[in-house]
Amino acid sequence: MIAYLEGKVAYKDPAYAIIDVQGVGYEVRISLQTYSAMPEVGEKSKIFTYLNIRDDAHILFGFGEPDEKTLFLDLVGVSGVGPATALVMLSSLSSSEIRHAIMNEDVRVVQSIKGIGSKTAQRVILELKDKMRKDSISSPVPFLAGVSGGSTRSEALAALVTLGIPKASAEKSLDTIIKREGDQLTVEELIKLALR
Repeated sequence: MIAYLEGKVAYKDPAYAIIDVQGVGYEVRISLQTYSAMPEVGEKSKIFTYLNIRDDAHILFGFGEPDEKTLFLDLVGVSGVGPATALVMLSSLSSSEIRHAIMNEDVRVVQSIKGIGSKTAQRVILELKDKMRKDSISSPVPFLAGVSGGSTRSEALAALVTLGIPKASAEKSLDTIIKREGDQLTVEELIKLALR
């Protein structure tokens, strides 16, 4: 198991980053939370990781904070929630918003995330609410605010496709958002709105 990577950011976009660790580039899938917190290309970074091993691929998921990794592991422990779905959840809402929704049994908020249906939202809440409540008593969770950075529709589209959203659906969603909200949105804001 690879617990974390420490090296220079060789590449980053809202869906994945490449971390150069002494000449070896590790491709890491990331959430919008991590993307916003990451330093610029060429700067040093530490990413906490989870290695998902499947029959057809080994995929490294990265997180800017240990707290985000812990929540990701809790989410993938729920039946019916895979790593890609958990990453979409962490890209749609902050860790504290997800925890708050689960502890307060707010099915509507959890279900508002793209790809999460009523039954999955209920299962997430049922399986994690007691654990979240117990954890919140022992240590309060800090709120992680997103940092904005100028980007384009094409970056948001690439990130959504990487997160598993069909390209046609992602394009239609982005076009609707841009028409409604204007073209001054950051790539993070575009992706968050598209994932809701």
